[in-house]
Amino acid sequence: MQNRILFHNGKSLEVPVIQGGMGVGISLSSLAGAVMKEGGMGVISAAHPGYRKPDFWENSMICNIQAMHEEIAKAKEWAQGKGLCGVNIMVASKDYEFYVKAAVDAQADAIISGAGLPMHLPAIVKDADILLAPIVSSGRAAKLILKTWDRHHHRLPDFIVIEGSLAGGHLGFKKEDLITNKAEPLEKILADVKALLPEFEERYQRQVPIFVAGGIYDAQDIRHFCDLGAAGVQMGTRFIATQECDASPAFKEVIVQAQKEDIELVKSPAGLPGRAVMTDFMRQVKEKRIAPSHCIGCMLPCKPATTPYCISEALIHAVHGEVEQGLVFAGANAWRITEIVTVKQLMDELKAAFI
Repeated sequence: MQNRILFHNGKSLEVPVIQGGMGVGISLSSLAGAVMKEGGMGVISAAHPGYRKPDFWENSMICNIQAMHEEIAKAKEWAQGKGLCGVNIMVASKDYEFYVKAAVDAQADAIISGAGLPMHLPAIVKDADILLAPIVSSGRAAKLILKTWDRHHHRLPDFIVIEGSLAGGHLGFKKEDLITNKAEPLEKILADVKALLPEFEERYQRQVPIFVAGGIYDAQDIRHFCDLGAAGVQMGTRFIATQECDASPAFKEVIVQAQKEDIELVKSPAGLPGRAVMTDFMRQVKEKRIAPSHCIGCMLPCKPATTPYCISEALIHAVHGEVEQGLVFAGANAWRITEIVTVKQLMDELKAAFI
């Protein structure tokens, strides 16, 4: 099975594994750099990478932009010229355009963008030498992006990430479909997106690799989807349980100790359903609203007067190790993780899929 993916701008990915971008502070330079060093794409989350800076609550956007520059530089230094460095940027972010420009200025290799459809992403980056990838959860969403980028920006995505219903964090599905197991399986979405591409690939004379995400756990899963036509995979939750992950030991331990029944769908102030390990805080939120103690207006869909809780506060509590007072996003297969390993150990296990 072919490993290396060569992108149209000459950049290449030796191992077609993308480490999913996880905010707040879960995937920063330590994790991303370690994945890059093993030949994969390490991804830094633009969701509050500057949360540790002393003036974060007063100047969040400036802190986040400074931190993006710092974390990208450190990840590249760690990787010693190997792999690619991506940045995950949520369309739902109020400061989306500023973070996109910061990723370009910091010389990231790729921008991966979801939590909404990144319809205008090419217009923001213009002719910068950076790979662009939308995250989609349906063939319909992929078709809309392909047509819009073609018509208005005269370009294709450099790769596409399909995120299925078993992913952690924010999900691009209706909550009712998730509850009733009516969400389209990842295999069906992959087939739908693959069917859309030939028309555009012929027009632009290049291929668009597809990476699948959501419930991907081991080499067997990778082989399964690559046999169906995926170029590679994106994985988030398994990378939390690594020594190099930027989260606190307590956060990682929640993932290791989680049982299947502990992982539930949760409501998010971002206006999307999510999946997380239940904590005391999230159980409280089920019963009553917990008003924010301060608001930095970070998410466009969030309404401070009615939001069920402050997602920034909850994620920051969790990454600091105050897990029972916070939010711990995780994929549906988190319960299968039983130990913390090194990134090299995990990547070696996953690379077996491509032998």
